[in-house]
Amino acid sequence: MTSGPASRVVTPERFVAGMTFEQYLDYIGSPENLAREAGWWRGPERADWSGRLRARYATLRLRNDQVAAIRWLAAQPKGPAKILLISEEWSSDCRRVIPILGRLAEAAPLELRIFPRDGQRVGRGPRADSAESPNADLMNAFLRERDGRTYQSIPVVAFYTKDLEYLYHYTERPALFPRDRLVPAMQAAKAGETREQAWERFLRDWGAMQQSPIFQVWASAAIDEMLSALYEQRILGMLP
Repeated sequence: MTSGPASRVVTPERFVAGMTFEQYLDYIGSPENLAREAGWWRGPERADWSGRLRARYATLRLRNDQVAAIRWLAAQPKGPAKILLISEEWSSDCRRVIPILGRLAEAAPLELRIFPRDGQRVGRGPRADSAESPNADLMNAFLRERDGRTYQSIPVVAFYTKDLEYLYHYTERPALFPRDRLVPAMQAAKAGETREQAWERFLRDWGAMQQSPIFQVWASAAIDEMLSALYEQRILGMLP
């Protein structure tokens, strides 16, 4: 039995219905996925990110302390054994975590299952719509709350014991990633730029950032945040 978010949703049967890491990478490049709407800044058409994510996974390694930490946590009574990931690969927050989460699951090892957030159209409302997405119930169990509003923020990375007891979940991005300061600064027009030129330059700069070493710093910070929270949960009890 689960407890906490999605306690009535994440049954053993539902969990194993999610995609494995390899299945998800295959799905990203499939006609079925590419026909779905995207929600990124370049518009509603999806790009095939499967090759780039595979390449990143192939070259990426966890630090030795991260490997030791997840193995230690997994070996404890009622330690993490399963990960549920809610993702959409058009999101750079998801692309940042997908390859390194694959390595984390491999290192422990943990059983990883991945569920797309949306159906054919991008979920933009405060809650997921079951008429639009087959995984709306999962998403609605992990909504981000801020200033009295809810958001369908992704990725959601939820950790469970082998018996599907809820432990902790991570949402969207690590605290170390200053997105709310970076994006406005990078979008601001420079001297002599039109609005259109500033936007195209921002898209180029944002894409270049994702190819830079700093993107991996934030990916590693996400893993550190997960490991630290799992340890905190172990010592202090169930996190709010």
